[in-house]
Amino acid sequence: MNTQLDASTAFKDTLPTMLGYIGIGIAFGIVGKAGGFSTLVVVLMSLIIYAGSAQFITVSMLATNNPIFAIIFATFLINARMILMSLTVATFFKKESLFKNILIGTFLTDESFALGINKQLITNQRLTFSWFNTANLLSYLTWVGSTIIGALIGDFIPNPESLGLDFAIVAMFIGLLYLQVHTDQKLSVTLQLLLIVLTFVGIYFGMIFIPHSILVLLVTLIICAIGVMINYAFN
Repeated sequence: MNTQLDASTAFKDTLPTMLGYIGIGIAFGIVGKAGGFSTLVVVLMSLIIYAGSAQFITVSMLATNNPIFAIIFATFLINARMILMSLTVATFFKKESLFKNILIGTFLTDESFALGINKQLITNQRLTFSWFNTANLLSYLTWVGSTIIGALIGDFIPNPESLGLDFAIVAMFIGLLYLQVHTDQKLSVTLQLLLIVLTFVGIYFGMIFIPHSILVLLVTLIICAIGVMINYAFN
């Protein structure tokens, strides 16, 4: 990454994320077809829902004839973390119009959020609509395009997990996490590693008694609060 915040730089910054989307998008297309849905329905899910984990849940719930309200509610809970992310991103666009803020929030993903947070670390806490909107739209187009490819070849791959495509998004987040730890000069590496370990512990034990739909959001809020208190106590 460099300090430029134009559209062409956004393409270069987003390229590694786009490559990750290809794997998981194809995997979703294959899983959707394996679940008995048509190519059109699978693609419409990516066009309209546009949320990886929520789309996998939607496919499984539709396949087991769950009521629509339950599917909508589950999707909302799974993506509730986006409220917190959108609030964070909105602080960088206070001078932009409401329409531009809505556009940024609509296409915001975990990956584009992580890219934005990493980017502002090297730009003196600056982000532009041109850079962020380009990153969002490139991610969206890559996701939809990858879903189309996966849906088209889905009939030829009866067992998606055998190819390990579902690990693509995990690998992507590992890379983004490393980039953030390496780039952030405001927090000590020791503190960041401590929070990462606490997050792993929180997720591991939280899975025992906390619904998976709100686990990520809850652990995120708790670990963020712990991080703020530790940073305040020693600085």
